[in-house]
Amino acid sequence: ERKKKKKKKGPTAGMRFLLQTVQACRRALSTHAVRRSSEMSRYPGASSQFVNKLQIQDPQTMERISCYRIMDTSGTITNPEEFPPEITDDTVVQWYKEMVTLNQMDSILYDSQRQGRISFYMTNYGEEGTHIGSAAALDAKDVIFAQYREAGVLLHRGFSLSQFMSQCYSNANDLGKGRQMPVHYGAAHLNFHTISSPLGTQLPQAAGAAYAFKLQGNKENCVMCYFGDGSASEGDAHPAFNFGATLECPVLFFCRNNGYAISTPTREQYRGDGIASRAIGYGINYIRLDGNDVFAVYNATKMARRICIEQSRPVLLEAMTYRVGHHSTSDDASAYRPNTEPGSFQHDTPIERLRLYLQSKNLWDDEKEAAHQEAARTQILKEFSAAEKVPKPAISELFTDVYADMPAHLQAQYKEVKEQLAKYPDEYPIGRYKS
Repeated sequence: ERKKKKKKKGPTAGMRFLLQTVQACRRALSTHAVRRSSEMSRYPGASSQFVNKLQIQDPQTMERISCYRIMDTSGTITNPEEFPPEITDDTVVQWYKEMVTLNQMDSILYDSQRQGRISFYMTNYGEEGTHIGSAAALDAKDVIFAQYREAGVLLHRGFSLSQFMSQCYSNANDLGKGRQMPVHYGAAHLNFHTISSPLGTQLPQAAGAAYAFKLQGNKENCVMCYFGDGSASEGDAHPAFNFGATLECPVLFFCRNNGYAISTPTREQYRGDGIASRAIGYGINYIRLDGNDVFAVYNATKMARRICIEQSRPVLLEAMTYRVGHHSTSDDASAYRPNTEPGSFQHDTPIERLRLYLQSKNLWDDEKEAAHQEAARTQILKEFSAAEKVPKPAISELFTDVYADMPAHLQAQYKEVKEQLAKYPDEYPIGRYKS
């Protein structure tokens, strides 16, 4: 009936009283909120609001950290606005080829260790997306500290198949001169520090290198540090995160959370919300992402790098993925996880997901797949065969590269080695070593 009346009436006295009451309550609540928020602790350790009700905080009741992804398990882009516009079709195809090549190399070198042709190997099955996606978002001058399951990062940066094979064979062409175990790669010309076996050592080293960048006034680059969920349980992780945060270092901490620290599952490693939640305690920016989505990995690393450099502060990225293979050739995963478990992830590896995307865009098909698989395998086997024939580094290399001038005690040791080899030439395979 009121709609039919042309003249609008104002609020009644009762309505005015109700409105005034609501407004008064809002002012009272607002004043109270301001007063409470201003009552913050003045202690230097932490700033927080005082409360007068006792309550122990239970982290299990807190909201879980979300996981960023833009490509689902079917290879469909769920949010086109998030797709990186600078990434062309040719670039995506190249990423895919690199992942397949890495997969083929893993298969060949794993089998070669089983045949006794190399001493050790570690595969990257199931984690290829974390390698290629993150490496593509970095600058070539960004310095990398890796763990031991990031071969794809090196492959993307230009480490040749010949160099991979030479390192695993420890031959005379190995950049490390045969002084490291297989898969412990290093490449100074690619700004990739040599990998060391002890878990976690690269974490504080990366924080220190980033601090050096800051002291040098380098505002163009950052340091990338890869590590696994198991390394986050090592004592080296704490000083790395804390130094990175308090010294405001341009370092990216990239965690590959693949579910296992060798044989220890994550359910036995920690009770918190993964590794990303630890960043909160250190005051570090963080993001959790789907490590099997190469586009999500690229986007997250690109944004984290920008924050890292522009704000000179660390960022922690937790890439959720799954280690499909054994930890290494020294491991039998069937002893601690059901044989059916890895199979449940086979339908959603980074390679499989990206292939589905490419096929949906008519950028890939079965014929191209077969051709690339064959070409990659042929090239790897060629380099594998060539590396196997190269002699080992010269024995004299045992005594070089530590001191600019060989000290007296090393000269004495070198002399003793040469005398021993000359005295018992049939007891040592001297012919396998470069003269």
